[in-house]
Amino acid sequence: MNREVLAIRHVHFEDLGSLERVLGDRGQLVRYLDVGLGRVDAPDPAAASLMVVLGGPISATDDARYPTLAPLLSLIEKRIATGLPTLGICLGAQLIARVLGARVYRAKQTELGWSPLTLTDAGRASPLHHLDGANTSMLHWHGDTFDLPPGATHLAATPTCENQAFSWGAHVLGVQCHPEIRADRFEPWLIANAAELDEHGVDICALRADTARLAPSLETCARAAFGEWLDHVDTR
Repeated sequence: MNREVLAIRHVHFEDLGSLERVLGDRGQLVRYLDVGLGRVDAPDPAAASLMVVLGGPISATDDARYPTLAPLLSLIEKRIATGLPTLGICLGAQLIARVLGARVYRAKQTELGWSPLTLTDAGRASPLHHLDGANTSMLHWHGDTFDLPPGATHLAATPTCENQAFSWGAHVLGVQCHPEIRADRFEPWLIANAAELDEHGVDICALRADTARLAPSLETCARAAFGEWLDHVDTR
């Protein structure tokens, strides 16, 4: 199998973060496809050992304003049909949920900041057990949410958002939160999203301090969870 990982990136600073180190340790190279700069319909959905759809500030249902969504949804659908490992983070999870037939919609409340996950029994039995709230906190940054896709397994929740993580079959994982975040690369998030942070009354200095304090533990736990999931889906 091709050892290349295809990562669909919507904004440059929302990359694979700490998870990229896990892939590098396994000798897997990451190729980023930047939405809006590259053709979303160009990749062969079966060519990469792993496909990851990353986050971004747009809505997963805003097809009318963002014509890149239709070909991306088609690519995700074809990828899932191959039975090969597919991971979605934040917007990526919402897009996967939509492809799988779930409703994606505006959440009652924007979830922005650090809080722990509560895992379901299935979540505690999955590689996400490393991300349990007893082990680490989690960064959340989303205004939309989704229903659990038909046939999916619910893995994690927070009081603000019921569907934080799900699996579908043995090869698809969606996480609405941001396990990939790195403290040393967080400043671009604050700069690029200054207007949104002000709109929601977020104390930027406090969010920066929380990230510096909590992200190192998350990095360790997220790498462990991602590595275990990779072993489970066997991308080597």
